[in-house]
Amino acid sequence: MQYRQLGAAGPTVSALGLGCMGMSEFYGPGDEAESVSTIQRAVDLGVTLLDTADMYGNGKNERLVGKAIRSMRDRVVVATKFGIVRAADRPGERRISGRPEYVRSACEASLERLGVDYIDLYYQHRVDTSVPIEETVGTMAELVSAGKVRFLGLSEASAQNVRRAYAVHPIAAVQNEWSLWSRDLETNGQLAAARELGIGVVAYSPLGRGFLTGAISSPSDFADDDFRAHSPRFQGENFAKNLALVREVQRIAQHLGCTPSQLALAWLLAQGEDIVPIPGTKRVKYLEENLGALDVVLSVADREALEAVFPPDAASGARYADMSFVNR
Repeated sequence: MQYRQLGAAGPTVSALGLGCMGMSEFYGPGDEAESVSTIQRAVDLGVTLLDTADMYGNGKNERLVGKAIRSMRDRVVVATKFGIVRAADRPGERRISGRPEYVRSACEASLERLGVDYIDLYYQHRVDTSVPIEETVGTMAELVSAGKVRFLGLSEASAQNVRRAYAVHPIAAVQNEWSLWSRDLETNGQLAAARELGIGVVAYSPLGRGFLTGAISSPSDFADDDFRAHSPRFQGENFAKNLALVREVQRIAQHLGCTPSQLALAWLLAQGEDIVPIPGTKRVKYLEENLGALDVVLSVADREALEAVFPPDAASGARYADMSFVNR
């Protein structure tokens, strides 16, 4: 396993982490036993960064992660998030909260579900524009002082808010969607702000929500409860255009002797030592395939060839049906 440091004074973690969201929701039916096995196999293979959030499965994902790591707590960096609020009786509705009292209560609830004494990396999942970020991060800093949290992070925060937050307390990591087909942070100032301040970048959905694996060939591949069935990039003409891009990734991967997933992850890893992708999977075989990306070394020519067929803004369709909750 290779390791990288998140932030100038943040935790050292495996170069590839594991996104656990899909084990409980959003990507079709899950299997708890297989998911627990996948997490434990990841840790045995040297993966140390496990990513979850309180809203994934309305708390179920944190409980699953907690169950999986019960006998290996000292071997993992547990990252979770607060800020997207869902009502138990209306799980489809979302609101954002960064209110100090909510931050405190959300942290206590996450600690209980995870079954841990402290959270290694605590993210504000989305910025609450009705609450000054200084207030939210100030409360997060109090959790660090209390020993309930070790390091702080932000998810989908604008460059301006990253700077404002950092002025209150050091930020170890910013989490953004980043892959060949989601490259907004390269041009909107988010990546530049992180590097200016010495903050690590955790790339979620580094496989384009599974599209870059090459395993998805039709919208009919999705289960009814798979959110991708309603995502702009997976619908109609957008799907056809994006599939053509993926075919080019497959062609280059075949030429290099790796899988499309490994190529997409190797491309991200090559963007800098401050980048830690967290591909999500609920199956051991895909976990092991993804970790094979660490052995894929891309030359400058390889990267240029890939970026020539998949340039920035090549993907068709918005990342989310409602983009108002990102880059806040």
